[in-house]
Amino acid sequence: MQTSLKKVFITGATGYIGGSVAAHLAHNGYVVTGLVRKAADISRLKALGIRAVQGDLDNVSVITEQAQAADAIINAASADNPYVVATLLAALAGTGKTLIHTSGSSIAGDKAAGEHGPQTRYSVIPTEPLLEKAGRVAIDRTVMGATEQGLRSIVICPTMIYGDGLGLKKDSIQVPLLRQAARQYQAGVFIGKGANVWSNVHIRDLAQLYQLALEKAPAGAFYYAENGEAAIFDIAEVISRLPGFNGKTRSLSMDEAIALWGAEGAHFGLGSNSYVSAERAREELGWQPAERDILQHVQ
Repeated sequence: MQTSLKKVFITGATGYIGGSVAAHLAHNGYVVTGLVRKAADISRLKALGIRAVQGDLDNVSVITEQAQAADAIINAASADNPYVVATLLAALAGTGKTLIHTSGSSIAGDKAAGEHGPQTRYSVIPTEPLLEKAGRVAIDRTVMGATEQGLRSIVICPTMIYGDGLGLKKDSIQVPLLRQAARQYQAGVFIGKGANVWSNVHIRDLAQLYQLALEKAPAGAFYYAENGEAAIFDIAEVISRLPGFNGKTRSLSMDEAIALWGAEGAHFGLGSNSYVSAERAREELGWQPAERDILQHVQ
């Protein structure tokens, strides 16, 4: 470990990604401080070996103080909040410190409504994202460009994440949504044909990628995190074979999906193709994801 990166401040420390990264880093010798909204979570994080400070993403003074006191900062609270990113960039300008921002691979989404998309994998940040994702991409690009402000800034872009969280929050987003909908409809569900494909990554492998990025990534780097891919229909079909569903599957129209999951969840979370490559993370950082694939996990 680089001793200059010993102290890490993490936003989203009670969430699925941030909490898992915080627990992983604490287990591997880092001194981790997490931002929490609820006072009750301070003791819960302490039990995992994580220090905590109370505040939220709008608390400029708290975030500034904690960022300036840390050696490295990981923003894992929101991929779409420009205010906390602006606060962090202002607090860290000229310090040479490490800032890792968490994006999400729906930036490569295509609003395919369950249709199968192009086979070309994204290996870099999209140059022409759809309108709904333009803001997220603008944040990512701003973080990457912060090297000109004297930061070692990095963006990690997870895909569909699965597996039990390592911190306080155990559940991811997309697979639990599909399981919940399956209980409602008594069938594995998908949008349209369900032929849309998402790259995916296990939470343990993702947490390891954050550590490698802290220790090895060059300034301005952008990394997708993936270790395989699966069509939404295939996930729904595996769910349909779980006890109680009798092998039944059901296609949802886009309107039904929006009523169930909201526009973001339907169009991008479960209706798009998000097909990307983590080749850069493997080559530059030596990342070697090892966990089983998502269909085996759902079983």
